[in-house]
Amino acid sequence: MDTVQLGQSDLHVTPICLGTMTFGEQVPEADAHAILNRALERGINFIDTAEMYAVPARAETAGATETIIGHWLAQNPGVRQKIVLASKVAGPSRGMPWLREGQGLTAADIVASCEGSLRRLQTEVIDLYQIHWPERYAPNFGIQYYDPQLERTQTSIHEQLEALAGLVKAGKVRHIGLSNETPYGVHEFVRLAEQHGLPRIATVQNPYCLINRSYENALDETCYRLNVSLLAYSPVGFGLLTGKYDQSGLTGPDAPQGRMALFEGFRKQRWGRPEALEAARRYNALARQHGLTPTRLALAFCYTKWQVASTIIGVTSLAQLEEDVDAWGTTLSPELLAEIDAIRWQVGDPAL
Repeated sequence: MDTVQLGQSDLHVTPICLGTMTFGEQVPEADAHAILNRALERGINFIDTAEMYAVPARAETAGATETIIGHWLAQNPGVRQKIVLASKVAGPSRGMPWLREGQGLTAADIVASCEGSLRRLQTEVIDLYQIHWPERYAPNFGIQYYDPQLERTQTSIHEQLEALAGLVKAGKVRHIGLSNETPYGVHEFVRLAEQHGLPRIATVQNPYCLINRSYENALDETCYRLNVSLLAYSPVGFGLLTGKYDQSGLTGPDAPQGRMALFEGFRKQRWGRPEALEAARRYNALARQHGLTPTRLALAFCYTKWQVASTIIGVTSLAQLEEDVDAWGTTLSPELLAEIDAIRWQVGDPAL
């Protein structure tokens, strides 16, 4: 795999990124280290984590994923220089008081979170430090419409950028990015950075897959014109686009032990909507009609889209890692892409 440049930064990453949010919950430390080792052997140089991981979020496992990665780095001297390491500072609490007090994201919060991540990761610098979700109210995580009456901003974007600039100046962060953002948010972070000589965001990490292509509704143009790279997460729609739930459903007695079956909270979110599973079944059937596995179709869709700089794959086993990396290089015919668009025209983005 050739590497791609992230935005205007000097970060060059593989177009496949290893997501790690299952490490410390579904994946024990020894297995996580084996996955990390194999990812490097397969040529992946990009690893993404967050202070709130593992998922589902619990006070007992917050920071566990970074700790596992930190142990791996400590046990493998020299590896740190070979990888691009990304992490995230959580936004306002969202019902997780163990992560953040109150409804804001202050400069002190950002600095303290970064210091905690550096300690757990056992590294001196985070290559890409991202705001996990906006400090202000914004429609995301299944919220379809913006409602100005719910606005709650306590820390301005300018203040957040100044805090991140301090981390960059101190050598603790190389570049910055956003996650779960909107066109407005991306534009404001870029505008204020350029106006005030502050660090410019390199990336936005948003959901992008066959059952959630909301990124293509204006945010793709914003990022293209401002040279901000998309890191696409949930490319297989929390497992719905692997086909494993097609017959059993998410909770049937024969349902496989994936996240959707194991954790009730996920079934109450966007990925657990009946419409999302029904749409996924249609895409999965389409894959089989064209001689592809559902997983290969879902990943190839992301791997080949011009909008995507790097696709974040989340795996719980070496077998899943191999399958996901093996899908690289798969091409989709114009006819198949047209059939994908025809389904989207009918079902929309049910996992929005």
